[in-house]
Amino acid sequence: MKRILEVLGTALLVVGGVGVVRELTDGWFAFMGVTRVVVEHLPLLRDSPLFAHVLLAVTGFGLLMTADREGGRG
Repeated sequence: MKRILEVLGTALLVVGGVGVVRELTDGWFAFMGVTRVVVEHLPLLRDSPLFAHVLLAVTGFGLLMTADREGGRG
C-alpha cells in the first residue's frame, strides 16, 4: 500500500507543480501541455486551471505524507 501511495503522490505532485509553472508563465512551456489535459477533464475546475494544479500538487503532497506515516507502522 505504501508503494502505491508513493507513486500516486509523486505523480500528482509533479503534474500539479509543472501545471502551476505552466500557468504562471502563461503557457510558455509548451512541452508541459499534458497538465492541461488532466485539468480539462474536470468540469468543475476547467475555468480555474491554476487552482486545479495547486489542488493536484497539494493532494500529491498529502498522499506522500500518508505513505510516510504508513511506512512507519511496520
